[in-house]
Amino acid sequence: MSNKDLDSLNDLSMAELFRMEVESQSVILTDGLLALERGSGATQRLEELMRAAHSLKGAARIVGRNGAVQVAHAMESCFVAAQRDELKISEERVDALLAAVDLLGRIAQVPDESFTTWETEHRADLEVLLVSLAFQAHPGVGPVSRPVAELRPPSEQTSAVLSDSLEAGTIPPKSSREEGLAHSNETAERVLRVTTDNLNRLLGLAGEALVASRWIDSFATDMLWLKNLHGELARSVESLRESLTGVTLKDRTVRRLTELQERVAGFQQSLSDCLAAQDHFDRRFSSFSTRLYQEVLDCRMRPFADGIQAFPRTVRDLGRSLEKEIHLEVTGESTTVDRDILERVRAPLDHLIRNAIDHGIEAPAERQQKGKPEVGTIQLEAHHSAGKLLITVTDDGRGIELDAIRQAVVKKKLTTFELAQKMSQAELFDFLFLPGFTLKESVSEISGRGVGLDAVHAMVREVGGNVRVSSQNGSGTSFQLELPLTLSVIRTLLVEIGDEPYAFPLARIERALKLPKEKIESVEGRQHFTHDGHQIGLVVGHEILELESQLSDNEVSIIVLGDKTSRYGLVVNRFLEERELVVRALDPRLGKVKNISAAALMPDGSPLLIVDVNDLIREIENFISGRRLSRVAHEDAGERVKPRKRVLIVDDSLTVRELERKLLDGRGYAVDMAVDGMEGWNAIRTGHYDLLVTDIDMPRLDGIALVTLVRKDERLKSLPVMIVSYKDRPEDRQRGLEAGADYYLTKGSFHDETLIRAVADLIGGADA
Repeated sequence: MSNKDLDSLNDLSMAELFRMEVESQSVILTDGLLALERGSGATQRLEELMRAAHSLKGAARIVGRNGAVQVAHAMESCFVAAQRDELKISEERVDALLAAVDLLGRIAQVPDESFTTWETEHRADLEVLLVSLAFQAHPGVGPVSRPVAELRPPSEQTSAVLSDSLEAGTIPPKSSREEGLAHSNETAERVLRVTTDNLNRLLGLAGEALVASRWIDSFATDMLWLKNLHGELARSVESLRESLTGVTLKDRTVRRLTELQERVAGFQQSLSDCLAAQDHFDRRFSSFSTRLYQEVLDCRMRPFADGIQAFPRTVRDLGRSLEKEIHLEVTGESTTVDRDILERVRAPLDHLIRNAIDHGIEAPAERQQKGKPEVGTIQLEAHHSAGKLLITVTDDGRGIELDAIRQAVVKKKLTTFELAQKMSQAELFDFLFLPGFTLKESVSEISGRGVGLDAVHAMVREVGGNVRVSSQNGSGTSFQLELPLTLSVIRTLLVEIGDEPYAFPLARIERALKLPKEKIESVEGRQHFTHDGHQIGLVVGHEILELESQLSDNEVSIIVLGDKTSRYGLVVNRFLEERELVVRALDPRLGKVKNISAAALMPDGSPLLIVDVNDLIREIENFISGRRLSRVAHEDAGERVKPRKRVLIVDDSLTVRELERKLLDGRGYAVDMAVDGMEGWNAIRTGHYDLLVTDIDMPRLDGIALVTLVRKDERLKSLPVMIVSYKDRPEDRQRGLEAGADYYLTKGSFHDETLIRAVADLIGGADA
């Protein structure tokens, strides 16, 4: 190991080093045990497992984690006995050994200062596991289910078993094991630990160098234009000299004309030499910056296998709990994936795999009746294609029944029976990604609440990707995630809104177009245009971003955002250019900046904001629900909408928010919505509202805390506040009123007139 490597590790405590060791060796142990259970490569796997357990035992002894020493030593005894053909690695033994791996992981996470207390509290668990491992290695020790009270202290019990093992020669001498470990360490790849922040800053600098190289290329174009201009000047001087042929000139004039011609020729030569040198530098710098950026980017890339280490264990354990036999096949483990992408995709893939196990793969008896192998198969594949990362999860289970989707859609009143019958497969599959949508009638610990595929879709959309579903009834289902290769550099469309440039990720733009104003139509006070047979509502960009601006009189520039279910046309001042940007995170002290996700630097060093499209669409929906949109085209005075009183609804329940919005909107109030207390607090500080309606139990900031903040704010302390909550106990009501609420209404009792009367009592009618 180099001095740099040692320096990088010196910053870590021994407990942190032990935690790193446990994490890496646990992967080897888990993969090896699952492979042994499948009956593949026993000899090689057992050697790897024995070495991993031995390494953990030594590391645990160094940091004084005696419980981990005992567990690792007992595991080592099992592997050595298996190497000697004294036992077979059965499912029961794999269960016990995997439980030991889990326990080692828990031990590694305990801080040094609290480890003694933790070990005392979990002593019984440790004793049971140690006896279980001892019994697996030597069945004559006693049954696994032996009561803890009857056991000798684990140190004595384990020492006795291990002493027997040493006497029987089942554990190799220490020297031979250490020789093998030393050889393994000599051939191991050197690793340098770099913090995430350092790597992100380095990537940002490399990205700026890449952008700068392209700016130099544009500078070369300007230089070439100057050279052409100089050529025209030289020809003009020569033409002047020729036109004066035969004209008697003073000697001084002739000398000056000759000097001018020589200077022009010399300048032309210097400019040519400079341009050649600049071109040479441009090629070298462009090549260097590209290689630099790629090398730094490679440091961020990790093999796909690093993000799916837990999945084989998940498939095994979950399959056994459902009495299903399932095999996980992974293809493309070495496919490189951006670290951030890999972190974000782990939970969605876990959802898809759990869905495949619970919904897709049939029980062995059912599979046998269908002529399928009793063992179900889930295939997980990752590969690069056309500059994208494609990850596919496929199962050979029962598939998705289209009729079941139709029935669920109609039952949830998402569409009519007639329309559901006419929908295509792709249209029906889109419903699977709606929040709360599920085909299961009962809820289990695995699935049934309808949040899994919604989370998958949200993550994919967040990073600018797509998800596709294909299924054949009775044969299986496939989910394909199409993701960007990296989040550090994105291709964007630069537009001008309110005399300021903004960047929109190209992956989130459905269409960009220019539209004559006469093609803009108006229905019920809202403007829209027709595109590909669909009506798309129009909103003005500078209004959403709260900027001052004027639009052109003849045509408007429009960016179409959204998805199949809801599209919006965002009107911008003008399109600027398409550009590749290096993403720079905003200072965390700023918190969440509304409608903005990140920043970037232009080649001239000026800052540029990158739009958060998801946030912007939510803001657009709030504007539409509140009918606060301006007109793109001129309107008659009779069409103007009267100003209305504004109400902010803060509730983490989509159903409650929509119910309250519809009730108030139907009575003429302008309504905005926030999904939790923190978002509500940000909205109420930056906007003007006549009434706040809030729930109590919400994430990030609850309703009581929100009301307290409002009452402490000098500008907001007189704002009427209504609490609408499921809590109907007198003490809950008293707590809300003491916090400063003017009205307390329970969700279980209010109906149309109750809520409307309460709002009217507080702020009067809807007209401002």
